[in-house]
Formats: sequence, structure tokens, C-alpha cells
Amino acid sequence: MSAERKNKLSEVMLLAWQFVKRNGLNMAEALKRAWVNVKLKGFMKMGIIKFWFTKVDGSIREAYGTLANYLTPQTKGTSRKTNDTLQVYYDAEKCEWRSFKKANLIKYSLSY
Repeated sequence: MSAERKNKLSEVMLLAWQFVKRNGLNMAEALKRAWVNVKLKGFMKMGIIKFWFTKVDGSIREAYGTLANYLTPQTKGTSRKTNDTLQVYYDAEKCEWRSFKKANLIKYSLSY
């Protein structure tokens, strides 16, 4: 098994256990959500992706986001501590950095 594949599987399992412990999901649902999160992150590194997540107020938001270096502005370092429960992304519509709770991701679409 390649090192890249092992790293991806490790990331999925760590995220799934985080969902079980913090959000009270069963392991099957946690693994599904973890895989969706890991795949979305990989696709966002390649370009702009359409995805949906549940906002904290309960409404569903449709977003177009990316993590591709050639599509995002240069960032300065920050003294802020990273939060493992959030996925940060660059919103292509609002041209701002945004975030959502990883446990609230619903789905993504490669075609839009």
C-alpha cells in the first residue's frame, strides 16, 4: 500500500472518530461523512467545487469553493490556532476565506 493511500486512510479514520466522539454519530455514518470531507478537500485542491453544508442556524448553504493555490490570494501568517473541526475554503462567489463544520458537510458536485 502506498504512503499516500495510508495517509488518506489515516485521515479518514481520525476524522470519523472525531465525528463519533464530538457529534455522537455512529461509526458507519461517521465514516461516510469523513470520506466525503476527504474527497472534497482533494477536489478543492485541484479547482472550484460546488458543495452543500448545513449552517449553524440550520439552513443549507450552497457554496463554490477552492483550495487551489493558483485561484486563492496570497495569505499572511496568523497567530490563530487551527481548528480541526472546521474546513477552511476560499469562496469563489464572495472572494473571501470562509469555513464550515466538517460534520455539517452534506454533499459535493463535480459538475455545475
